[in-house]
Amino acid sequence: MSVRVEGLTKQYGKQKAIDALSFSIDGAGVVGLLGPNGAGKSTTMKILSGYLRQDAGKAQVMGLEVEQNPIEIKRQVGYLPEHNPLYMDMYVQEYLNYVCRIYQVAQPKKRVDQLIEMTGLQPEQHKKIGQLSRGYRQRVGLAQALAPDPPVLILDEPTSGLDPNQLTEIRSLIRETGRDKTILLSTHIMQEVETLCTHVLMLARGRLVADSDFQSLREAHPGSSLEDIFRTLTRQT
Repeated sequence: MSVRVEGLTKQYGKQKAIDALSFSIDGAGVVGLLGPNGAGKSTTMKILSGYLRQDAGKAQVMGLEVEQNPIEIKRQVGYLPEHNPLYMDMYVQEYLNYVCRIYQVAQPKKRVDQLIEMTGLQPEQHKKIGQLSRGYRQRVGLAQALAPDPPVLILDEPTSGLDPNQLTEIRSLIRETGRDKTILLSTHIMQEVETLCTHVLMLARGRLVADSDFQSLREAHPGSSLEDIFRTLTRQT
């Protein structure tokens, strides 16, 4: 099992960001994590990547308890948060080499070359990150998430703010990466979910309201678009 969540709960003051959340993901592919703003998507992703501790419940990645194995989890999970944190004064190659050394990647120079080729950063690899377009900065963010070659990738709104050309390029990269890795993808773009994802997890007010492949979801809501299904399910909670 790539990812397993059981009774996961996180509370901020009196408000529960996630409430006894349970689901599992097995094998390679892209799984969409959907929900309105405030549904608990980012909180769930931060807990799974080890950046936030839950108040109750369990989170496992590749059979490891996240809370008990914080260092190893960083090697098992590549994480691209919604607000891509990059060092703008560093050059692309310099930054990726820095990331690879943090992860203690064997042959860091070779891995940097692989990451640059994999993410299409060749034309911009000698520039400072601050000089890059939004699309290329997202590529750098994906490259750092892929640096230790993790089996699980967690991507929080990876295409937010991109133009149509950049959208196509980043989606293609995610689709290709999902062939041999488990990807948990948070997005508000329904077309993106239909294009990339094989399975959908839908949250509302911190609770799971859908856990289904597309075919089953459509059969349960005949004649409805994914957007209509989303509105129906998230209004019911």
